[in-house]
Amino acid sequence: MARDSLAMRIFLYGTLMDPEVARRVAGEDRFVREARPALLPGWRKTLLRGTPFPTLVPEERSVVHGLLAEVSPRTLAGLHVYEGSLYRFVTVPVLSEGRRVAARAWIAPPWRALR
Repeated sequence: MARDSLAMRIFLYGTLMDPEVARRVAGEDRFVREARPALLPGWRKTLLRGTPFPTLVPEERSVVHGLLAEVSPRTLAGLHVYEGSLYRFVTVPVLSEGRRVAARAWIAPPWRALR
């Protein structure tokens, strides 16, 4: 993963895990190719109501498999545009490479998710 002091850790669990999608929306896909496997315990992946896009809901005995990536401010700006206003950019504790780290993830408010 990149070690840029301005880079931000993000947890990816949906469409942005696809390098082609990442390249199309952020202009580059290196952050996906360099990402590490990660787990987000206490959450479950579901769909955003009325869309084919994923979101997360809290669920104590579940875990979401995803990627831990580091992105530059420029890349992050493109990803925010892609994610849109239906999602909030929140801090979550993920497990990666045997350690717990804080990362940010786009998660819709629970009332927007299918149960």
